[in-house]
Amino acid sequence: MLESSFAFAFWGFLFLYGGLMYALTPRAHSVAGFFRGEDASGHAASGWALTCSIFISWIFAKSVTNAANLGATYGVVGGLAYATYWLSIPVAGIVIYWLRTRHGATGLVPFLIARYGRFAAIAFMLAILIRLYNEVWSNTAVVGAYYGKPGTGIFITAALLFTAAALCYSLKGGLRSSIVTDVIQSVLFVLVMLVVLFLVLPQHGPAKLLSIGEFRLSAGVDLLLVALLQVISYPFHDPVLTDRGFITEEKTMLRAMVWSGVLGFICIFAFSLVGVHATLEGLPGGDNMPGEVARAFGAIPYLMMTLVMILAAGSTLDSTFASVSKAVGQEIPLLAGRTPGARAVQIGMWTMLIFALLGNLPMIAGTDILKATTVSGTMVMGLAPIFLLAPLVKYSPWSFHLAFWPGVILGVLLALDAIPASWAIGNGKYALLLGTNFYGLMICFAGFLLPLLWQRWAHAARA
Repeated sequence: MLESSFAFAFWGFLFLYGGLMYALTPRAHSVAGFFRGEDASGHAASGWALTCSIFISWIFAKSVTNAANLGATYGVVGGLAYATYWLSIPVAGIVIYWLRTRHGATGLVPFLIARYGRFAAIAFMLAILIRLYNEVWSNTAVVGAYYGKPGTGIFITAALLFTAAALCYSLKGGLRSSIVTDVIQSVLFVLVMLVVLFLVLPQHGPAKLLSIGEFRLSAGVDLLLVALLQVISYPFHDPVLTDRGFITEEKTMLRAMVWSGVLGFICIFAFSLVGVHATLEGLPGGDNMPGEVARAFGAIPYLMMTLVMILAAGSTLDSTFASVSKAVGQEIPLLAGRTPGARAVQIGMWTMLIFALLGNLPMIAGTDILKATTVSGTMVMGLAPIFLLAPLVKYSPWSFHLAFWPGVILGVLLALDAIPASWAIGNGKYALLLGTNFYGLMICFAGFLLPLLWQRWAHAARA
């Protein structure tokens, strides 16, 4: 519970954040502005703005929290494991660069329709809508936790007020407003995060902090290997990232992806040291180590940590709203074989509102935020061969489905604790997750290649 003398500052910042972002957000005057982030003159986002936007959009509030939690549990190994997910960004940049320069792709959905068929694109769309749905509750829950315990009225109120603030300025400008506010949020985030780290890290020094952790399979290395396996598929089901891969010139996009991935890796690893500090201080464990550390330093550091979380969550939430509006307003009509209509923007705005309302239901019910990353990452493991091996395919719907659906099935079975224990690799906490991803990837790659081998055999037999 917040000290009464600081309660006004905490709640005041929440309202100030929403009002300031709304005031600074430009109104989108065109479909290209709302869905592609172009300014009033029709110019695409600059390389610097795109780098800031990708960087801060992937510094989710849940990711900052997860990094610190894993740092507290596994030391620097936990931090490295979670930071490894940020290698997804350069992977996505390289693949999208290839799709655009070699195949003239204008988006992932049109590419999938051309290469794998309409039903493949529909399955992909369902996966990304689930991803976007998870992004709502998993970020609002983190903000709410700084105002009250999960499930309490104050927790839910703070999370819903934060959602409303992000929704208001997102409705004003779509992707254009997201990119402009991302630049502001990224600068503020880095400044505030440096202050927080300055308060925490000198207590023990870099040498001591970096000495905590063991490179053993059961001590976090299993999660590190999971991350390395998932980075080749994970980025493709995140339209917050991939939408930004098609709005600027190809080389500008690639540079932005590489730089934002490197910066994100550094920031996430640095923030995991907050959790390492908590371990050295003997602070009680939990699912919100940044909050525990900040609370131990007093009200002002706790307020600073709250600012970090609101900025990180806000950048992700407005990007989520922009992506879901594009998915429903522009890309779903393509799945039906129609050109997006004149009401695409209005449809996108209504979609934002619906996702804001329904997307908070898991937050109210209470759910483990780490599962929003690890389980969804397992379910989409089949996207790895679908995009990485696409040069081998002219048109093969079966390649998509035999790669995609085994991953989905394995992800569901993992969530239901129905994967056999014999699949585990090692005996750590993430042993079964590692085994499921390792063996699952082999199944998905084999499923993808099987129809291609059949096509070649059939062609040779006819010859």
